Amino acid sequence: MAERWIVTLIAGLLGLMIGSFLNVCSIRWPRNQSVVHPGSHCPGCGDPVRWYDNVPVLSWLALRGRCRDCDMSISTQYPLAELTSGLVWAGLFWTHGLTPEAARGAIFLTLLFGIALSDAHFYIIPDQFSLGGTGLGLGLAFLPRGVTAIESAIGIVGGYVTLWLIGVGGTWLIRKLRPGRLEEVNVDRALGGGDVKMIAMVGAFLGLWGVVTTIFLGSVVAVLVFGPISALTRRLIPLGIFLAAGAAVSYTWGDALLTWYRTNILMT
Repeated sequence: MAERWIVTLIAGLLGLMIGSFLNVCSIRWPRNQSVVHPGSHCPGCGDPVRWYDNVPVLSWLALRGRCRDCDMSISTQYPLAELTSGLVWAGLFWTHGLTPEAARGAIFLTLLFGIALSDAHFYIIPDQFSLGGTGLGLGLAFLPRGVTAIESAIGIVGGYVTLWLIGVGGTWLIRKLRPGRLEEVNVDRALGGGDVKMIAMVGAFLGLWGVVTTIFLGSVVAVLVFGPISALTRRLIPLGIFLAAGAAVSYTWGDALLTWYRTNILMT
């Protein structure tokens, strides 16, 4: 039991640091900026952040959410993202122990979280998350447990093709029923390429069944939660946020959902 607590604590601390880096990635990658140079700095005064002001969560609390030099308010996204990442890593290593599955799950959920943050701010899913994540997912499929390499490859192709076809069909339908609707929001298609590449990444980690449940859950939640907002504001739905949520649910409870579907739908 002591070993389990130690592994969980180390994983949680690692997750906090990864969450801190994830903040940088989710803000800079959509802007095509380097995550290496310049170093962390205040967006207000531009002064570099001191190393002791860059400790995840604790530094934000110590500074009461403000820059030490110019007193500019620092978004709560920073500590919340760090804390969330830390809890995800700690929770997975507590559940699975020091195993490849714990690392695979932690990496996957971290990528999803980064995608959600980027899409929420910029309506952009950086290729570093989607394409880079696809490569990681396929590589990790060679480890024991989880999907196999073949299932991962099928998930990548199946996910990409499925969402691409949905995007093409959705674009045609919108232009048929609502001429000029896409032009009103300054886009040329119903789904962005980032969403399509993202679902390929989901397929790499979860396989084809994970793709199906992710698209279904993400679409339903997006329509229910953001649909009314989109109707009033004429803003497109940031689908990446909801696909990320659907993928997280699919990873965590996918087997239970499949069992329920087989028992209550197919067997009736």
